[in-house]
Amino acid sequence: MLKFCFPLFITIFGFNFGKSNMATYESIIKIKGAVGDLVFYNLNGKNVVRKKSGFNKNAFKKNASYEKVRQNSSEFGHCSKVGKMIRSCLNSYSKEAGDPLLYQKFARLMTEIKDMDIVSERGRRTVKEGLKTEKGKLFLKEFSFGEIPNIGTYISIQDKTITVSENGKADTLIVLTIHPDFENYTAEYAEEVIFPDQQKKADCKKDCLQDDSLLYFVVIKNENEITHMGFV
Repeated sequence: MLKFCFPLFITIFGFNFGKSNMATYESIIKIKGAVGDLVFYNLNGKNVVRKKSGFNKNAFKKNASYEKVRQNSSEFGHCSKVGKMIRSCLNSYSKEAGDPLLYQKFARLMTEIKDMDIVSERGRRTVKEGLKTEKGKLFLKEFSFGEIPNIGTYISIQDKTITVSENGKADTLIVLTIHPDFENYTAEYAEEVIFPDQQKKADCKKDCLQDDSLLYFVVIKNENEITHMGFV
């Protein structure tokens, strides 16, 4: 014989769960799975029952009431793919950040940049268009990887010359040039290692830092330890 708590009792007799659409229950028999319109499962050590979702895949695709949800879903998927594409080029350095939440933070960054796209209609906004704006570029440049300080004001760039700040220390600069394909979500990248002179200046190759269609990521090392890194 089953012993139900009151919320489940009233549900079985045709009443609503209320706003939560969920209730706990007590029973000498542990139920797991679906029974009619109810789903039984364990949540954080408690026996929980809820009504089956009324979600309908066809309605989601066609019903006008789901339009905003479809738009958000489409843009979210786009941002996740772009974030993964860019991060794949930085793996050997971003892993040094030791940040277990880096994936989520970078995906949120892509969303913030996408939101700067004011030329595309909602549901079709892209990171590519967002990066064409000054604010979108700033979001990317200000992003920090874990506890490793952002490149920030630690360097200055004039044409293709990178200068380390007066009080900074750096014996190695690594410049990653990333060529993203935002349509196919693939990216090519090239890495250049350069060494500052006594004036703390370093010249990268001819086309480095000059093409707005490319992304540039700089890593600063001193005594073989990463001290700063970020997009420029």
